[in-house]
Amino acid sequence: MNAITEIEKQYRKPALPQVQSGDTVRVHQLIKEGNKQRIQVFEGVVIRRHRMSELTATITVRRIASGIGVEKTFLMHSPNVSKIEILRRAKVRRNFLSFLRDRRGKSARLKELGFDKAAANDVSVAEAVDADVTEVDQAESQDALDGAVSLDAEVKAEEKAVAAEDEPSVAEDASASNEAEAPAEEAEAGVAKAEPGEGKAVQS
Repeated sequence: MNAITEIEKQYRKPALPQVQSGDTVRVHQLIKEGNKQRIQVFEGVVIRRHRMSELTATITVRRIASGIGVEKTFLMHSPNVSKIEILRRAKVRRNFLSFLRDRRGKSARLKELGFDKAAANDVSVAEAVDADVTEVDQAESQDALDGAVSLDAEVKAEEKAVAAEDEPSVAEDASASNEAEAPAEEAEAGVAKAEPGEGKAVQS
């Protein structure tokens, strides 16, 4: 797993803006046409985010062009995506805003939220947040491992205690044998008492 992480570091961008579903963004995409290059800008609403913590992180941006809905999916770490600007932020309650595909005009508008545009587009802040999240994830994974080790020790101790309870002691064995012998002795005494009566003839 570490080898894969090291390889992915070569292709990851150092930092990306914290794009959320419902954001209105402006994506600057590098277009190559023969020997020429140009930047194409695509502006729209982010209707989906996918695998944001991985190298294959993608966002799907939707806009209405000449009355027709157009959607584009961009790889966040692609070298062809030169820049992503967050213009507006809206209040949404889900990651995939598929309901916008069936809406037109005012019904497709989202409730806008106030936010710090400069801070949201500052990649240095985003890089620091990503580093903090990585450290927290590593600490949580280490705590989980420690908890798993202690849990294994507790399970082993419980298994030993149960095994010790299942093994009968010497006193219990002796009492069990005595209890088994007592019914046998009572049965023999009953048979001995019944034998003299069997030899007497029944008088009519």
